[in-house]
Amino acid sequence: MRAVVFDLDGTLIDSCPDICAALNRVLAANALAPLSADSVREMIGDGAQALLARGFAARGGVAQPRHLSAFIAEYEPHSAERTRPYPGIPAALAALHQAGYPLGVCTNKPERAARHILAALGLADHFSVVTGGDSTRFRKPDPRHLAVTLAGLGVAEAVMVGDHANDMQAAAGLSLPSVFVRWGYGQAQGTYSVDTADALPGLIMNMA
Repeated sequence: MRAVVFDLDGTLIDSCPDICAALNRVLAANALAPLSADSVREMIGDGAQALLARGFAARGGVAQPRHLSAFIAEYEPHSAERTRPYPGIPAALAALHQAGYPLGVCTNKPERAARHILAALGLADHFSVVTGGDSTRFRKPDPRHLAVTLAGLGVAEAVMVGDHANDMQAAAGLSLPSVFVRWGYGQAQGTYSVDTADALPGLIMNMA
C-alpha cells in the first residue's frame, strides 16, 4: 500500500502563533522591533535558520549562528501553546491510519520540536516515522530528505501532502504524486489539490 507522508507546519498544524511569538522574543532580545503574524507566516517553510535570516533581515539585522540556538530555546518549550491542528486533520489522519496506510512526517522543522507538538496535540500515534530538518543533512526541497522518510517507513511508493513548493518539489524529485493543501502558508502546484482536510482520505484512497 502506498504510504502517505505529510509536511507539518501549514499542512497538519497552524503553528504560526507560537513561531511568531518565539521569533519576536529573539528579535526583542536583540533590540529589534516585532513582526506581525502575517509577515511571519510568509517566512515559514524552509526551517528555523531561514526563518531567522528572513526575520532579522525584515528588521534591518543579520541573523548570527547564536540566534538559532536562542530561537530553539525560546520555541521548543512553547511550541504547542497556541498551535492547533487544522480543522478535519485529526479525523483525516485517523481514517487513513485505520485504513492501513503507513503514515510519516517530513518537515524542515527540528525533529524534537516536531515530535513534541505531535505528542502534545494527540497526533503522534498515527505516525511511525518523523523526519525533521535536523534528522539528516538534506532538507526539502531536496528529495533526499523525503527519501529518508520513505526508507524509515520501508516503502518506495508514497504520496506527499504539503502546503509549500518545497513539498511538491521533493515529491517530484522522486517521481511521486503530491497533494497541495490550500489552507496552508505557501503557494504551489501539486499533482492534486484539496481545499479541506475532509477531502484528503477519499482523494488518497481513490488514487490510481
